Amino acid sequence: MSSRKSWTIPYVVFSAVFVILPLLLIVVYAFMDDAGYFTLGNFAKFFAHPEAINTFVYSIGVAIITTVVCILLGYPAAYILTQTRMKYASTVVVLFILPMWVNILIRTLATVALFDFMNVPLGEGALIFGMVYNFLPFMIYPIYNTLQKLDKSYVEAAQDLGANPMQVFFKAVLPLSMPGIVSGILMVFMPTISTFAIAELLTMNN
Repeated sequence: MSSRKSWTIPYVVFSAVFVILPLLLIVVYAFMDDAGYFTLGNFAKFFAHPEAINTFVYSIGVAIITTVVCILLGYPAAYILTQTRMKYASTVVVLFILPMWVNILIRTLATVALFDFMNVPLGEGALIFGMVYNFLPFMIYPIYNTLQKLDKSYVEAAQDLGANPMQVFFKAVLPLSMPGIVSGILMVFMPTISTFAIAELLTMNN
């Protein structure tokens, strides 16, 4: 037990330094003025500009749509992968992850070039496509990982009790895979709402 705890220490330290601390700094700076004193003026300036509010609401809308599309595409893909032979499933998972090794700006520029080649105008549709293309693997992998570790005895028990495939999925598989879905939602929604480079490139700076 002590050896397991010692292995978790580096991960806890890494998360505290590179995840929690930056988030806390953002919160602190949000309530500070240029002189370093506490202020609510930053929020007052934000809510005083309708354009800023509209941009914020639009960003949330794009993030929600992207997340929903990623769930609709990612869950079936992850489920199918868990039903295939391990050798082929591992290869396909690597193919999904492989584009993540390329910088997100390069992937976005490639998407812009693709739309230009197809003579498809840039805009909201291109933006959603680019967001889904860039963040879909972040939805697939946690769901796939959860489904891979799912205790098959629950599925077998449901089948033994006479449940049909749809009932097995909605009563056993889907509820047990919720941790992966929640992880995927967080991994897609949070970066999508703040990725300005993709929005700027795929909407012609609009």
